[in-house]
Amino acid sequence: MTYSGTVKVGGPADVHELTDLMISKVAVGPMNNNAYLLRCRATGEQLLIDAAAEAGTLLRLIGADGIRSVVTTHRHGDHWQALGEVVAATGARTYAGRYDAEGIPVPTDEPVEDGGTIRVGRVVLTARHLTGHTPGSIALVYDDPHGAPHVFTGDCLFPGGVGNTHKDPKAFASLLHDVETKLFDRLPDETWVYPGHGHDTTLGAERPGLPEWRERGW
Repeated sequence: MTYSGTVKVGGPADVHELTDLMISKVAVGPMNNNAYLLRCRATGEQLLIDAAAEAGTLLRLIGADGIRSVVTTHRHGDHWQALGEVVAATGARTYAGRYDAEGIPVPTDEPVEDGGTIRVGRVVLTARHLTGHTPGSIALVYDDPHGAPHVFTGDCLFPGGVGNTHKDPKAFASLLHDVETKLFDRLPDETWVYPGHGHDTTLGAERPGLPEWRERGW
């Protein structure tokens, strides 16, 4: 079936099958968070992005093969409610941006620097710090050698704008700058964007809106 990225809490995962990677997207919890299970097709190794809520749902998605690691995109509580339970059940190593790790109650085994890499089997993800929504939010970029890149943006980029900066002009300027310079300036329009809530998008679909976002200040 064709991947749409449209999921709902209580519904099935939607699976994006790439040449080297399978991406399963599921919606969980009262804030309709997205969690993403990445599986290397060559090795079967798995990684979870944002153990947001509903540990049982996430563990069923993970299945008997378990996971090697869990990445938390940022410190906000709706993105780690199930983290402790998932780690206890799987023994996974935990990753988070260096400047957000202190705000996550489950210890971070590997604080991630800007430009740092995280592996899932033979697949490499590159972390990009995007400061503004939180001090240490990270996006994860998969530069697919067989097609367009894919980027998991947490709450830093959505269809229609950047993440919430709570009407703080400095935080908004910082987040927009980082999203522009580290994502839009480096990646092509075909780049698929997987946000922390709601529908997917592409950088090409969002690029025309950048001047409007800057003008409105959110």
